[in-house]
Amino acid sequence: MVDRFGEFWRRVQRKLRQLQATAQRRASVIILVALFNVTAILPSTAQMVAENSLASDLPNTENVVLQGEALYSAQRFGDAVKILQQQNATYAANGDKLQQAMTLSNLSLAYQELGRWTEALEAIASSLKLLQSLNNSKQRAEILAQTLDVQGRWQLARGQAEAALTTWQQAADIYTQIGYKDKFTRNRINSAKALQVLGLYPQARKILTEVQQSLTSLPDSLLKATGLRSLGDVLRVVGDLDESRLVLKHSLEVASSLGANQEKTEALLSLANTARVQGDTQATLDFYKQAAAVSVPPSTRIQLLLNQFSFLLETKQWSAAVALSPQIQSEISKLPPSRMAVYARINFAQNLARLKQKFTTDTSSWLDIAQLLAKAVEQAQSLEDKRAESYAKGTLGWLYEQTGQFTDAKNLTEKALFIAQSIEASDIGYQWEWQLGRLLKTKGDTKLAISYYSQAIKTLQSLRSDLVAINPEIQFSFRENVEPVYRELVELLLQAGGNTELPPDNLKQARNVIESLQLAELDNFFRQACLTAKVEIDQVAELDQTAAVLYPIILPDRLEVILKLPGQKNLKHYATNIVKLEVESTLSQLRENITQPHTQRMVQSLSGRVYDWLIRPEEADLAENKVKTLVFVLDGALRNVPMASLYDGKQYLLEKYAISLSPGLQLFDPKPLPRKRLQALTAGLSEARLGFSALPNVERELKQIQSQVGTQVLLNQQFTSQALEKQMKSLPFKVVHLATHGQFSSNADKTFIVAWDKQIKVNELSDFLRIREENKPSAVELLVLSACQTANGDNRAALGLAGVAVRAGARSTLASLWNVDDESTAMLMSQFYQELALTPTITKAEALRHAQLALLQNPRYQRPMFWAPYVLVGNWL
Repeated sequence: MVDRFGEFWRRVQRKLRQLQATAQRRASVIILVALFNVTAILPSTAQMVAENSLASDLPNTENVVLQGEALYSAQRFGDAVKILQQQNATYAANGDKLQQAMTLSNLSLAYQELGRWTEALEAIASSLKLLQSLNNSKQRAEILAQTLDVQGRWQLARGQAEAALTTWQQAADIYTQIGYKDKFTRNRINSAKALQVLGLYPQARKILTEVQQSLTSLPDSLLKATGLRSLGDVLRVVGDLDESRLVLKHSLEVASSLGANQEKTEALLSLANTARVQGDTQATLDFYKQAAAVSVPPSTRIQLLLNQFSFLLETKQWSAAVALSPQIQSEISKLPPSRMAVYARINFAQNLARLKQKFTTDTSSWLDIAQLLAKAVEQAQSLEDKRAESYAKGTLGWLYEQTGQFTDAKNLTEKALFIAQSIEASDIGYQWEWQLGRLLKTKGDTKLAISYYSQAIKTLQSLRSDLVAINPEIQFSFRENVEPVYRELVELLLQAGGNTELPPDNLKQARNVIESLQLAELDNFFRQACLTAKVEIDQVAELDQTAAVLYPIILPDRLEVILKLPGQKNLKHYATNIVKLEVESTLSQLRENITQPHTQRMVQSLSGRVYDWLIRPEEADLAENKVKTLVFVLDGALRNVPMASLYDGKQYLLEKYAISLSPGLQLFDPKPLPRKRLQALTAGLSEARLGFSALPNVERELKQIQSQVGTQVLLNQQFTSQALEKQMKSLPFKVVHLATHGQFSSNADKTFIVAWDKQIKVNELSDFLRIREENKPSAVELLVLSACQTANGDNRAALGLAGVAVRAGARSTLASLWNVDDESTAMLMSQFYQELALTPTITKAEALRHAQLALLQNPRYQRPMFWAPYVLVGNWL
């Protein structure tokens, strides 16, 4: 990330030397730093803390400007506001409009940090008005462009991404005209961020690629090092982890060649963050170790230590974490008051509490942790930093919740929420809404608890595009900070338990919360809020009067199922009292055994248990309502096992119903597949490639498909990423069939298909398939991935399959959960396309069922390992 003030002290020192050498120069400031470096959208991994005192013999105006920047750099935003207000009044009295405009823009930045959005907007407007009254000059143009950068920052923070994009483009045009390449580069990174918020990912990626090429062509400099780091951090945030690591290594090389310790350490910290997301433990530790050997300011040192501490907890290295904590405590005590110092205390306190809950030997007392947070509250108040104060008070409330001091916890949380709401800090506020929901649930006030939980989810949904960019200095994890909000609300809504009747509104709200959780999980998978609801849930459910929709959700003490039967307004609900651990153990055993050749009895026993949980309680209603298709919106580990294999003691579920999966009914618009002149783009690898084994029956598979529908074939050397993209652009294929190795993972960066020239990652595949908009007649109706599998050892790998299905933009995706004998795959695919071609009224789900039954009835392939892994995701019609 481009550090907002990475070169601040060097600039101050250079300026001091210039001032001493030119004491006779005029007293007014000629764009000392023009504006604070405002173009960093994501928080830096290390923020500067003011350590040096400013020279007292500077001309007063100059001195005040430096003080303002120093206070902002030190994250003492309240104090910075006071200085900047004083400076603004001085410039206004002197009639110096250019410097007043600059000061107002800086003042807007400080207001934005404090959540004083109205005052921030007024300051920008006043700055722009002053600049409009001045004659054109290079200095005016520079300040105008940077003021527009500040305005774009305000617009993006307020959810006005399109306006921000337009504003930043105006600034970019000015930077180009006056030849300011460094500021132009930072501006383009911001524009890419706005495009991502808008969901325009191919355009954002194009800009980032151009930025990378521009930076790479520059000679080594601090700008190049920080610019590459900024780019690497953005690439990590959007899930392009391999590229992030390459770019960050380049940043490290540049910083090392310059002997720039600060930039070197920050590059190493960013590399550690990327390696950590990739799950590369050894590389993460190595990067931390390298960073620790570099001499850096205390603010950077504490960030390194905190990251290292949380990583030790994440990897369960309890004793090492205990040994590191005194050093962190010592470093924190040396920090002067600043937002960074407050956040450091919060971060440390949260992790100390987690350590104490997991490892009781030689850990800090609860009182010590509380005192750490009390000091954070005190500092935040002294800084007049409402955002930091809300974080500190709310976290202290969380600590009291852990120790059972519920009254104190509730009082502090209410105060923290009030502060967050007063500055419209939704990313903080939802955490306190959720915390109040938990506290009220503990108290037994279910109705009010549901109200707070519901508001927390509403706030989360308004935050979707911002969640991936929440301040890394505050602990944030989807699994810990977002997912439980949804699950706990469902648990509250269904807490009557058992099979007793619940209010219809409770069931409907619980169903909607489960749908929202599915969407939130996919947002987190892609690290982008890239999905939008296309249809109303109830509208989808009523389109097929022979389909029932099941929503199982795994709760700590039971498995709940919400059922929507065709033609019935009210939802049904039933539960099995079984703990989460037992559910997940059963599903894990089933997934492990179903792929083995001689475990059929074990598989039938295990799948029978799952049948009893999900289907048996409503067998009679399904039969009475003449249901032909079951649509499952699956949760957690249930995604890893094929529903077709559930066994009632006599028959598999496949033998009674067509089956489809959905990551959420709202994400797909169910429409029948147009059969007239059905065209398919087929591609595959029959030869071994890129370390993956040969698939000798792929050529046969593609030829058999060609005999059923019109196809364009890309085989082996012809199947390159460029060729696939070119074909997708050239012809309006309704079906895209890819017969090649691939992997689904819970990590988007490890979800890919194999082409002749490279692995095509899920985001790139999505870009290929989204060349045509979904709502046009040329949309891809069906994507088939016939030789893919879920990643070994990844309990959430099936999320990758759902991710591919949704992100690809195809209305339906047919894929396999594990790698299957490619001869049986060729048979199944041939039968599937034959059903589609010869029976115009058959649904895709029913066509797949017939193809699977053909394998089941073949003595060579009757075991579930052959026919069960194929799943249809999305539109089943």
